[in-house]
Amino acid sequence: MITGHLQALELATLPDALRQILTLPACSLDALRAREDGRFQPEGAEWFCTIGNANTSPAAERHTEFHRDWLDIQVVLEGEEIIGFDTRNVTGQPATERKPDLFILENPQLPKEILLRSGDFVTFAPGEPHRALCCTDRPAVVRKAVFKVPASAFRR
Repeated sequence: MITGHLQALELATLPDALRQILTLPACSLDALRAREDGRFQPEGAEWFCTIGNANTSPAAERHTEFHRDWLDIQVVLEGEEIIGFDTRNVTGQPATERKPDLFILENPQLPKEILLRSGDFVTFAPGEPHRALCCTDRPAVVRKAVFKVPASAFRR
């Protein structure tokens, strides 16, 4: 897991593959905020990004997920959310595959949390469990950009 702010990328110590994505003009905070909701994928890119609104809710109502083939970069564009997480690899633990490469843990153990506000981002590598969209004080709307980067981008 790596965390940072889109306007201070040099402090995040990102691997080259992620830095190359987040330093693109189309991926600046202002550009992402101005983009319409939906999916975008630059021509020839292996990664894609989905932008849209989501509702936060109490952590007890949220599921805990992980991925095997994709790395997430989750960026808050407007609002705030808490994401529960752990840095241990949960691949192989009891989970249900709800969609391709979206595994929901049956007995999540997430001892850590991070608060994200506008411009903040966090990455989750394959196998890292995370529970996104947890509310701070009360449920609210948050606008996010979620980048999906294939794990193969890091094996070259």
